[in-house]
Amino acid sequence: MFQGSSALTLDAKGRISIPTRHRDALQNQAEGQLTITRHPDGCLLVYPRPVWVERRDQIVRFPMSARALQRLLLGNAQDVDMDAAGRVLVAPELRSAAGLGRDVMLMGMGTHFELWDAAALARSEEAALAEGMPDVIGDFSF
Repeated sequence: MFQGSSALTLDAKGRISIPTRHRDALQNQAEGQLTITRHPDGCLLVYPRPVWVERRDQIVRFPMSARALQRLLLGNAQDVDMDAAGRVLVAPELRSAAGLGRDVMLMGMGTHFELWDAAALARSEEAALAEGMPDVIGDFSF
């Protein structure tokens, strides 16, 4: 279960270092193999490969009315491997599509991660808070 946020820096080659608190789990769960793809909200999704395979199988079965979403998720998916230093390369096409600058945030989302440009995430969170809480939160207690 991945949770929490990590402020990271994209290096000159477009790599991020997976935080050490997640490396062992990713090594054990996926042998360091990840898949990165686009998200409709403007960030990137980072999946351990076995989780991605399950999601991919679901996405393939989407109806034709969801072809654009299939294209976004499957057409942009790139398999990557963590190197010995725990780094992964984010392809230039994906960096550009998500508007990733040097400062990025890796957000643990349970079974996977979201990778955001740090400034874009701050704007997104501010807008979400301004809209108020969704109805689903009505039965949840902090």
